[in-house]
Amino acid sequence: MEIRRYTFSARLSILVLVIYGIAAAGCKKAKKEEAQPEPEPKVTVTPQSSRAQLSADSMFLYAKEVYLWNDLLPTYEVFNPRQYVNSDEEAGLNNELFAITRYAKNSYEYNQNRPNETKYSYIFDTDDANPVSYTLPVKSSVDLEGNGYDFGFYVGLFGTEASYEVRVLAVYQGSPAEKAGIKRGDVITSINRTQVTTNFTSSVEDFINAALFDASAVTLKVLKNTGISSDIVLNRTSYKSNPIYRDSVYISGAKKIGYLAFARFSTLTNAQPVLDAAFNKFAVAGVTDLIVDFRYNGGGYVSTAQYLADLIAPSTINSRVMYKEYFNSTLQNGKASILKNQIFLVNDQPQYENGKLLTYADLDYSVNGNTYNFTKKGSLNNVEKIVFLVSGNTASASELVINSLKPHIADIKLIGEQTYGKPVGFFPITIDKYEVYFSMFESKNSEGQGEYFSGMEPNYTLKEISGANDNKYDFGDLSEKLLASAYSYLINGTYTGVVKKSSVKSSSGNSISGTKMESFSPACEEFKGMIEDRKKRK
Repeated sequence: MEIRRYTFSARLSILVLVIYGIAAAGCKKAKKEEAQPEPEPKVTVTPQSSRAQLSADSMFLYAKEVYLWNDLLPTYEVFNPRQYVNSDEEAGLNNELFAITRYAKNSYEYNQNRPNETKYSYIFDTDDANPVSYTLPVKSSVDLEGNGYDFGFYVGLFGTEASYEVRVLAVYQGSPAEKAGIKRGDVITSINRTQVTTNFTSSVEDFINAALFDASAVTLKVLKNTGISSDIVLNRTSYKSNPIYRDSVYISGAKKIGYLAFARFSTLTNAQPVLDAAFNKFAVAGVTDLIVDFRYNGGGYVSTAQYLADLIAPSTINSRVMYKEYFNSTLQNGKASILKNQIFLVNDQPQYENGKLLTYADLDYSVNGNTYNFTKKGSLNNVEKIVFLVSGNTASASELVINSLKPHIADIKLIGEQTYGKPVGFFPITIDKYEVYFSMFESKNSEGQGEYFSGMEPNYTLKEISGANDNKYDFGDLSEKLLASAYSYLINGTYTGVVKKSSVKSSSGNSISGTKMESFSPACEEFKGMIEDRKKRK
């Protein structure tokens, strides 16, 4: 049995949709990079049959042309997509997609925490679209337009199955939890007057799911850092949230350090006003060093990630390459003829050029056409050192920001645990009522560095929870372990904190040993991905 971290918005079984789509290059072009020659794809004619069989065929035939590792896929006859047809159509398509991803180079699509699921590719039934915002399914507690409809906090379960704690890791701005005074570091000791501190079992997991994912209201007993305990009633409501948990400025002598805890790369409309305000504060204070907290940031819009990188970057690197996107050679050479069946939409509206209906086959997939350059934003112009706080939940757009800045700022450090590892992206392929998201391209920085499929290794490994007194402090509190270590590095050049290696409950279900405080699972139910909403014609 596995205890997971939870985000209070939807059942664990719903797949998180992450969209990292076609890119457009609104920037100067570097030397043109040519794709390798690609033969015309062989047209496979399949027998007419049931809708489910034809959907299974389409899944494979699209993959043969657009999947990042399409050159590793076998023939239609060998793969036999119709073997995956199931009375539960979505389950059958998910099984087929999983089989396709087994052909990824070096098993990059493998997730050791969830070995029976794809790491990057997804299927989305459009009938299940979030009625609040189509950009992200209800899996995530706050969507990428800043809309929330939940209790508004995120917890982790730590300890042993015999004795554990339910700790609040993050509280979303504007949520019922924030308004009720719940803070990061609080411990939940009971849910609906049922104790949740000892004897964790599958029935306890079911109870937590029912109380916190299905209910419209919940009663919690919350233990504060001060030792005071109180009963809090939360009602599920709609709310608007911005993506900044906390921004602060620390002054030590002549040293001025800015801190930004960033939850998600929401749309620029939602994120830009608060990012501008935070970085204006940093600029006015004369900040030269930054601590960027990406521990719970699974990604979001690439345009927002690029905006954050442009806020951080000094003007001296204007027009330098930030990152490039690499599609497979079939797409780069314009040979993915199957994309003529996918209508190109902007804001759900078909696009035309000179009276011609545009399709995804009309878009530019060349490296040169998908190269992005720095364009300085804001007035903070003296950043010399950056420390990123990271975890296994740091993914996609967060990793893109880190990787893009590395060649241009000499002193960048990562503190925490190995990141998720998602340097790939995609755009939706519509098959019947489903949207399929194959891994379609990978991103690399200006020096050609990328391929962090297994995650980025921190310069200093530090577990967020390794002792009973860890994680009792809110974002921005210098008593918080990872933040204290980053602050120490920037002030003294040395890290603080104790690195503890310990046994954590494994995905195979083995019991964890001892009585140390441990996270039962590093898996996070937050959405992980990058949404690319900028697309360019050939």
